[in-house]
Amino acid sequence: MSPCNGKTALVTGASRGIGRAAALALAKNGAQVLVHYVRGAEEARSVVEEIRASGGRAEAICADLAKPDGPRELAAKVRAIVGERLDILVANAGVSKVATLEETTVEDFDGLFAVNVRAPYFLVQQLLPILKEGSSIVFTSSLAAHAALGNISAYAATKGAIDTLVKHFAFILGPKGVRVNAVAPGVVDTDMSSFAKTDAGRDLTLGMQALKRIAQPDDIGGAIAFLASDAARWITGDTLRVDGGAKL
Repeated sequence: MSPCNGKTALVTGASRGIGRAAALALAKNGAQVLVHYVRGAEEARSVVEEIRASGGRAEAICADLAKPDGPRELAAKVRAIVGERLDILVANAGVSKVATLEETTVEDFDGLFAVNVRAPYFLVQQLLPILKEGSSIVFTSSLAAHAALGNISAYAATKGAIDTLVKHFAFILGPKGVRVNAVAPGVVDTDMSSFAKTDAGRDLTLGMQALKRIAQPDDIGGAIAFLASDAARWITGDTLRVDGGAKL
């Protein structure tokens, strides 16, 4: 039997990149997957179609998590589909901004924290009634939370906040039997890490990693599926580095 057979999962930011890989990995493991998106409707439909073509169950679901009411809106849509139990929440949706300290604006800073920290915080709050014993939450953190990487200090601060929330939420939700963890990728071949597609960016990435290749979204999606599964049933409050041995 597949490790997520019969389970329900919500993956935010699942139309592409790491979110897409996580959605496909969870579906492969037997979960019904809600594929959240904001603007990538066509890409989200493509993920749903791929899951269904393999015999899985999936639905696309839209909500703008940058808006203060976005988490409540998304939670209401989720409950309308899955009912009174959500087994897996992958809080992956995020935005990045490359800017020096001098260039970073208040609007940039607030926008990063709105999507990367405020949205997952209140999404967990809104989904609490349907997170039951045995449910699992997986956040997406980053290597940038614990290592200096270029001009992304404001983004890095949001991921540091995620690592802190993982510990607090794990402590708060532990008595309910809900596990909370995060994965911390390094540089991954996604739109968010476009610099790694250049020769200079590739050389920089490979120079700081023990494993000498650029990570693919599937490398991270599999780790997320593991943390969400019963195979990780005794892991909570942890941030798992999935970065090819970067910045050792």
